[in-house]
Amino acid sequence: MTLQTAFDPGAEFDRQVRTLTALGYPAMSGLTPERFADLVAPLRAGAVAHADTPYDPDVGRVPFVLVVTRALAPIERTMPLTTLHNGRLPGFVDHSYEPGALERFVATEETGPPDRDAYLLFNVERGEEFCGAVPNDAMAVITDRGRTLLTIEEGIALITHVPQVLVKNKCFSLGGSRAGDRRVPAIWISQKAPNLCWCWEGNPHTWLGMASAGARRP
Repeated sequence: MTLQTAFDPGAEFDRQVRTLTALGYPAMSGLTPERFADLVAPLRAGAVAHADTPYDPDVGRVPFVLVVTRALAPIERTMPLTTLHNGRLPGFVDHSYEPGALERFVATEETGPPDRDAYLLFNVERGEEFCGAVPNDAMAVITDRGRTLLTIEEGIALITHVPQVLVKNKCFSLGGSRAGDRRVPAIWISQKAPNLCWCWEGNPHTWLGMASAGARRP
C-alpha cells in the first residue's frame, strides 16, 4: 500500500507563487520578484484557512488556485506560458478570436470576481460531468448548485498551476467570461498543446465539460 502525503495548503500556495515567478509573471506585471511576492503574500493565510476540499487533479478537483488577472498579466502573454502535463509545446489563443475579441470577453455580473489584481479561487472542478451537455444547460445547473463559473483568467491559472487537469476528452468551458454573444470560451487540446478557443452556447461536445468553483476570496 502506498501512503498518501496529506495536502499542505501553505506549501501548495508557496509552490504556486514559485511557478508564477519562474514563468516571468513579476516582470510581465512590471514588478520585481520581491514586489510580486509582497502583492500575493496576504493571500497565503486565506489559502491555509479555506482550503477544505481534496487535492485530486487526476479527477479534476483542486482546493485552490492563485489567479493573477489580465490587469497585470494579459491573456495573450499568459496562455503561451501553459503546457500540457509533461508536454513542451506552448499553449495558444485560437485564431478564431478575431482582433479585439479577447478584450470583450469579460467576467459576467453573476461571476463577480474580486476587484483585485490577484486573488484565490477555491474548490475548483473541471466539470467533466458536463461533457456532452449543452453549455447553457450546464451553466444553469452549476448556478443552481450555488457554484460559480470560471473566467478565462481563472481557466489559465488552473492549467498553469495544475496542468494535469487538462487531458484528452476531459477539457472544459469557461462560462464566467462572455462577450455578449453566443460564444462560450473554452480550453481544450489542439496540436498537442492547450488551446484557448470557444464554442457555441447551444452546441454540446462529448469532450468538453464546464469548469466551476466554490468561491473566490481576495
